[in-house]
Amino acid sequence: MRNTTVTGSAYGLKPPTYNARLTEVGRGTPMGELLRRYWHPVGLSSDAGATPRSVKILGEELILFRDGERRPGLVYPRCCHRGTTLYYGKVEERGIRCCYHGWLFDVEGRCLEMPAEPEPNGPQCGRVRQPWYPAQDRYGLVFAYLGPPEKMPVLPRFECLEVMGPGEFVEADDSSIGTGGIQIAPCNWLQHFENVVDPYHVPILHGAFSGPQFVEQMAAFPKVKFEYGPIGVKATSLRPGPNGRKFRRITEAVLPTLRVVPNPQVAQYGMVESIGWTVPIDDTHYRIYVAGRVRERGALAKFKSRYNGKTWAELTPEEHQKFPGDTEAQVGQGPITFHSEEHLMSSDQGVAMLRQMFQRQLEALAAGKDPVGVAFDEKEAYVKFDAGQYLED
Repeated sequence: MRNTTVTGSAYGLKPPTYNARLTEVGRGTPMGELLRRYWHPVGLSSDAGATPRSVKILGEELILFRDGERRPGLVYPRCCHRGTTLYYGKVEERGIRCCYHGWLFDVEGRCLEMPAEPEPNGPQCGRVRQPWYPAQDRYGLVFAYLGPPEKMPVLPRFECLEVMGPGEFVEADDSSIGTGGIQIAPCNWLQHFENVVDPYHVPILHGAFSGPQFVEQMAAFPKVKFEYGPIGVKATSLRPGPNGRKFRRITEAVLPTLRVVPNPQVAQYGMVESIGWTVPIDDTHYRIYVAGRVRERGALAKFKSRYNGKTWAELTPEEHQKFPGDTEAQVGQGPITFHSEEHLMSSDQGVAMLRQMFQRQLEALAAGKDPVGVAFDEKEAYVKFDAGQYLED
């Protein structure tokens, strides 16, 4: 007799798939080309120094350094002479010198010297160029542009990092703020970036499930309104506030990768304090760089969550399972989550809107248009956000 009572068996699952257009970031991929039309942080300003540093972004291995004139340089690692890595190069006043035959390159890849040639500074230097990318310092970070040179936009300025209150200054951090605890997360960047416009996970993952990680009012289920902005998706959450007032919190996921999230510890009310860049290292790894207004050194690190009274790194394997955070939830989706197995509901409206916005930008790029949020004039490259948290009567 046949057993007809077993329904929903995993045996019937189809081979899973993911949306490669939205997740893969290599050169030539749809999302990879879209992301290359923007500036991205590749390190702290202090990372660019007299010792060459290996960095990886959008699937590309690169070398970061700073010459004697304090200019940041970002170059392809293989020397254009015989291919050895510039990781072992020597940084000098005018640039970086290859360890193999001493060719010297400036921060824009120009060859300045070929010591083994009859004319070390002769015309042959002008016949080669080390591949390089433009790099600029801002907000304590080094930003790079990896896209087509003729489409390079102005590096933007952000009001929340430009308008200072009494005693405030901008500090940068790369230690893990926003990831949930891990510095380099072994999963796709979009799995984290979508989380920015998913306020419903906060009272569950960061409240009832793992214990309160933020202030008391963050534990309440919010009433949420999702909206499109000119360069991203905005989630406005209303919760009960102290003394019978309403607590209004606005977060934004801004293209290409900006997580504009007010401090969930609610250290202050008003305009958002910091910006985080969700930087894709490759298809299955990302990291976050943060710049924010502070009044004391090291203040950004206080934004980090604690689990059962401990930092993420202090937890035992058993505690990670008992007190999961964003790292566990997002890495737990796999290296690249299987979108074919999802069942999005009304609470996932922000996630769906963000994916749709990316899809529209991919279509615009394919049609030869510039994506949203890029500016080619300094005046147009000043960006204001709605994000912040406020008390209302």
